Amino acid sequence: MTSSQTAQLKSEITAMPHWLRRSIGKASDLSTVQRIIKQRQIHTICEEGRCPNRGECYAQKTATFLLMGPTCTRSCAFCQVDKGHAPMPIDPEEPQKIAEAVQILELRYVVLTSVARDDLPDQGSSQFVKTIEAIRQLNPETQIEVLTPDFWGGVGAKEQGQRQRIQLIVDAKPACYNHNIETVRRLQGPVRRGAKYERSLFVLQAVKDIDPTIPTKSGLMLGHGETLEEVIETMADLCQVGCDRLTIGQYMRPSLEHLPVQKYWTPEEFDTLASIAQEMGFSHVRSGPLVRSSYHAGE
Repeated sequence: MTSSQTAQLKSEITAMPHWLRRSIGKASDLSTVQRIIKQRQIHTICEEGRCPNRGECYAQKTATFLLMGPTCTRSCAFCQVDKGHAPMPIDPEEPQKIAEAVQILELRYVVLTSVARDDLPDQGSSQFVKTIEAIRQLNPETQIEVLTPDFWGGVGAKEQGQRQRIQLIVDAKPACYNHNIETVRRLQGPVRRGAKYERSLFVLQAVKDIDPTIPTKSGLMLGHGETLEEVIETMADLCQVGCDRLTIGQYMRPSLEHLPVQKYWTPEEFDTLASIAQEMGFSHVRSGPLVRSSYHAGE
């Protein structure tokens, strides 16, 4: 990054509204988790994505592990996770390493997410199941939520393969199945390269078709130029496929290589959206500038 780019990014950060600035938490909570994951060569989206809530979540005995390495085969224009066509090979010991980290950290609630692995025949769905099983063996009381990609790709019929991968994870009985739609229909192309609006709705619908008892969840990240009406339309579409839980947060530009922020939504606007979502029938709603997919997930 050039000196002018650095100056521009610093200027953007300085211009952030005051409600987006917060402490990252106790250094002791951060260093403990960072040391344990580094020792085991595993990853968390908390660290890879530099989540502003990671200190708070660690203190509440919650963490989100990033399966199958830190390199994603897609190139979403908002995400801080590294992109590339040659991601790391699958570590067969990863499920056990994560299970041991959960045990050492005494985590009560764990979220398992992953990069998109379009290079794998099963898109990495079996790694989710192996990790769920390993965690339960060592930590039978720990609740496990999954936050999956859309599992589109690989070989064979796309829709059939996608459903089979989803079913593999649903059959493992996670406490909640999360898949983020991220933005409104109009902005899917520029924001979520390689993903599609209807495809994400299909994931959530498929979970409910396979097992209606498993709560489903999705998330929106505002600030890409969406309108209030478009956000409400997206919430209605999520309700239509039986989505139970919703998170809404503010997009914050990780670097100049990512999409610029078009608007900082105010806390009052997030409160309004929360009220609308609750009236629509979502059972759990978290809406606020710093809310992320796994924020207060254990609740």
